[in-house]
Amino acid sequence: MSACRLFRSLSSSFTTVLPLLTRSTPLCPLRLALKPCSPRTLTSSSGLSAAVKFTDKHEWIRVEDDRIGTVGISNFAQEALGDVVYCGLPEVGTQLAQQDEFGALESVKAASELYSPLTGEVVEVNTLLADNPGLVNKSCYKDGWLIKMTIANPAELDTLMDEAAYERYIRSIED
Repeated sequence: MSACRLFRSLSSSFTTVLPLLTRSTPLCPLRLALKPCSPRTLTSSSGLSAAVKFTDKHEWIRVEDDRIGTVGISNFAQEALGDVVYCGLPEVGTQLAQQDEFGALESVKAASELYSPLTGEVVEVNTLLADNPGLVNKSCYKDGWLIKMTIANPAELDTLMDEAAYERYIRSIED
């Protein structure tokens, strides 16, 4: 099935970037998707708390004590990227507006920019990713988180998708 049509358009937030060995232009959002040969489970988080929200660019945020959010990429995104080999993350203290670019992930087959799900300040960066970027693939919802940030405007959470809405979104872009 032509390698299961390995590459196909995912969403407007993703663009294929190859090769990665010599990049003379800025990173573009990933536009890469796996077209499975057989049906796949769309479970994006399986058992995450109700406070987890998703963006249409495949980032998630888990709200802790209404003031701090932990940000990462979804299982769907890490599968589309493949083996992550580099994580470019912001410095603590960086101020972000909702949808601001805050970093990039590079994998063996693509690169993707990262976008802030909310407005706030970066208060922590996952330093484990510098030496072990593959944590994003192994544990995207736990050990592979990217940043922690303050939540300056809690109303912005209402613009994000819950897990069920995100799964419907994934189905809609795979069809």
